[in-house]
Amino acid sequence: MTKVLITGATGNVGTEVIKSLQNIDHQLDIYAGVRNSNEDRRKLSNYKVNFSRFDFTDVETYKTALDGCEILFLLRPPQISEVEKYFKPIIDTCKKNGVKHIVFLSVQGVEKSKIIPHHKIEKLIVDSKIPYTFLRPAYFMQNFTTTLHNDLVNKKRIYLPAGNAKFTLVDVRDIGAVSATILTNISKHINKSYELTCIVKLTFLEMARILSDILRIEIQYISPNLISFFLTKRKEKIPTMFILVMIMLHYFPRFQKEPETTNWVEKITNRKPTTFEQFINDNKNALTE
Repeated sequence: MTKVLITGATGNVGTEVIKSLQNIDHQLDIYAGVRNSNEDRRKLSNYKVNFSRFDFTDVETYKTALDGCEILFLLRPPQISEVEKYFKPIIDTCKKNGVKHIVFLSVQGVEKSKIIPHHKIEKLIVDSKIPYTFLRPAYFMQNFTTTLHNDLVNKKRIYLPAGNAKFTLVDVRDIGAVSATILTNISKHINKSYELTCIVKLTFLEMARILSDILRIEIQYISPNLISFFLTKRKEKIPTMFILVMIMLHYFPRFQKEPETTNWVEKITNRKPTTFEQFINDNKNALTE
């Protein structure tokens, strides 16, 4: 059987990849790369999966986890931004261990933005000559149940310096479905890149209105200046590096060309992508508690 290592296995995307693989008949030997085996085993106890100790911050775990691995599903945890320190050793270990394919979770527009870590990671993979598939998803709808959750639930607001910029969106469940389909038929996706979006573009003001209508709660959208945003988030004890990432994700699009929607989710999975409205309806409890 083909050994596949899923990094970030207990995170939003990793869990959805593993979940989607349960619904496909395949001959893959799935390994979840985890830091804390006992706690993470409990999180994934409902899925047919093996476990390997893999910690992005511990280079010593790379070799053992990648031993015998033919396909690596690689993502970048938000807190890991030092590409040379962490991702270069991962790619080097892949080369030494004979990994045959890397599926990397990148980001939409990565080819136009050399300052983001994903750009450098993609280049490392290309330069390694290991066959790859780059998944370039749009803005995660699940950010509303994670990063933006506190403001949404406790302050009934979206507080981001995004102005009137339009964003493409994607449900992480769709990323999981796309990833699982690709992993189980990897030969069709060699050295391909796919931007993953739903079918509409929305401003955060429009998102606030849709959330308000469906949740029947008045959600306000506030677009602060950068100083106000930074100081507010520091008071909330958000790490400085993460605040800078939030600024990069939400402020810079104001000065960039609008991202395009694509039909890759439907082409790869044979079903239409999840709409923002459907995401809200499916996550009402998480969006209000």
